[in-house]
Amino acid sequence: MTTLARAVRITTPGGPEVLALGELEVRDPGFGEVRVDVAAAGVNRADTLQRRGVYPAPRGVPADVPGLEYSGIVAALGEGVEQVRVGDRVMGIVAGGAMATQIVVNARETIPVPRELSLAEAAALPEVFLTAYDAVVLQAGMVSGDVLLVHAIGSGVGTAALQLARALGARALGTSRTADKLSRCAQLGLAPTDALLVSDGKFADRVQGVTSGRGCDIVLEGVGASYLDEDVRALALGGRIVVIGLLTGANGALPLGLLLQKRARVIGSVLRTRPLDEKIALAQIFARRLIPLFDSGALRPVIDAVMPMSDVTEAHRRMELNETFGKLVLTW
Repeated sequence: MTTLARAVRITTPGGPEVLALGELEVRDPGFGEVRVDVAAAGVNRADTLQRRGVYPAPRGVPADVPGLEYSGIVAALGEGVEQVRVGDRVMGIVAGGAMATQIVVNARETIPVPRELSLAEAAALPEVFLTAYDAVVLQAGMVSGDVLLVHAIGSGVGTAALQLARALGARALGTSRTADKLSRCAQLGLAPTDALLVSDGKFADRVQGVTSGRGCDIVLEGVGASYLDEDVRALALGGRIVVIGLLTGANGALPLGLLLQKRARVIGSVLRTRPLDEKIALAQIFARRLIPLFDSGALRPVIDAVMPMSDVTEAHRRMELNETFGKLVLTW
């Protein structure tokens, strides 16, 4: 059987104006699944790319309903579900379709909402904190004492990575093209000496300078091709670059000689298309390692604005102007 949900629909590929509220049939949960009444969904760069028709949803996901993260209340259980109960507050990541009033997900992918957070606040967490933690800790192996360079540090992923570095005893450096965003990151613990205003795409010499010539151990690269050469030059011996975004293009110059000399690594990472078992593992890691940090106040959501889902067009416009600090959240 199916139920009828409200949803954001992409009526045709194009600008923010192609988004409209409509309806979506949502099936009953199957074995091991739950249906969640969605309260809120975070807006991500991938949503704008999907809307434009350049980042299609994977097979099995509604092609015209954006949304990669949600928060809400468990409304129905499929057979075999033991991890959660009806009425539980949950959040999580999905491959698409989160901007609907109901969504069906695997029960083991759900993450409990931190006890002190509202559902709107919780919708700002899954995509950015899972992306940042997976990239810098699980992929790049960040440990206490490391130096992490975070590009676009005022973004959702950037503010998450900054907080994770502090919580785990690493030092974060951050770049931005906007002085105001760097100033606001000071409230999250970014030291003035480690805030790098970048207007010309050059930052390697300054990274080497503020680290007394050591360089950074890890670069969280969400800008893309135009920064790649500088990234390698900013690295310490044995450094790692984790590429999670391609805003300035997918093809860039890579100084292979310097890469060899520094014994450096370049790692690519994406969450959306990972197999179910990997997403379940990430959700369980989040619940085990990060929820206690939210409960203690060591980590917190950084939200630019909470808006009604009917303002989704305006939210996409704001996202594409690159003027937001932290996350945009849409609520039903």
